[in-house]
Amino acid sequence: MTVETTAPIASPGTDPTLVTPVTSVGQTARPVWPAMMKGLKHRCPKCGKGALFSAYLKVVDSCDSCGQELHHHRADDAPPYFTIFVSGHIIIPLMIVVERIWEPALWIHMAVWLPVTLIMCMALLPPIKGALVGLQWAFRMHGFEYDEEPADASGARTGIS
Repeated sequence: MTVETTAPIASPGTDPTLVTPVTSVGQTARPVWPAMMKGLKHRCPKCGKGALFSAYLKVVDSCDSCGQELHHHRADDAPPYFTIFVSGHIIIPLMIVVERIWEPALWIHMAVWLPVTLIMCMALLPPIKGALVGLQWAFRMHGFEYDEEPADASGARTGIS
């Protein structure tokens, strides 16, 4: 069995924010940004109604609303990486501005910035993981490529996913 890969494209004259992956073998394209936004809101990337997490970072096995299987996602180390990247780009400039304006003692920096950084990272981690699960669903990665699509009465695929 061969697995064909997908790649994002945007045709001339189309909105680049609605980039959809190119699919083959009769699979319908899934919109990337809407799927990521649903994941960012902790919702199923397919229907946007069911909860994505059963605990802080535990992704549900399947959506309660549409039945989409989510257990095979592979977010791995990407959510912490992007969380550190985003929070670092917010915290470091703020630290520099505070240092330049008020020149507080080192213990004040530690007392302020360590909790702020910890809270920011803990708050950003679930939405970022949800967005990455949505991205994987949209690009049919890590098990999402084998999702069944509805068939009409003749057995042909309808193209609706």
